[in-house]
Amino acid sequence: MLFLATFFPTWEGGIYDFIGEFMKASVDVADLIGLNLVMSRNAGKGEYKIMVAALGWATAELIMSRCIPLWVGARGIEFDWKYIQMSIDSNISLVHYIVASAQVWMITRYDLYHTYRPAVLLLMFLSVYKAFVMETFVHLCSLGSWTALLARALVTGLLALSTLALYVAAVNVHS
Repeated sequence: MLFLATFFPTWEGGIYDFIGEFMKASVDVADLIGLNLVMSRNAGKGEYKIMVAALGWATAELIMSRCIPLWVGARGIEFDWKYIQMSIDSNISLVHYIVASAQVWMITRYDLYHTYRPAVLLLMFLSVYKAFVMETFVHLCSLGSWTALLARALVTGLLALSTLALYVAAVNVHS
């Protein structure tokens, strides 16, 4: 996050900066590399590695980016729907991190059939650039906040179901 804040300023209206937003999304590749390092250093079954890595990643992201605004704002006197949206968005992010962890685990398996590897790589690419694609889609279509949240939930759900199908296929082949 410090790297993002230093080199890639946030977009604040005006002309949408596609290149800058794409570069910010590309930094997520470093997250996947770090996730791979964490998962390769821990002993245990693959299912436990996925859950531990995903919950740790989601907890760190929640604390760093959403905890303080949610804690301070939601305890205020006035009710605002943006705090409910932040909470729902946190749950969508949790599903996204579980999906990304499962994809990293699948791609690092030595016994993964070579026919599944391109599909897993495609899903990893879509997971990394999902935020960029969704932000561009929301900007181009001028979606409202609730509609954008629904679109993000649908895209995350499709990625999750696709990853689950590959996971089940990869595990059933070897059992």
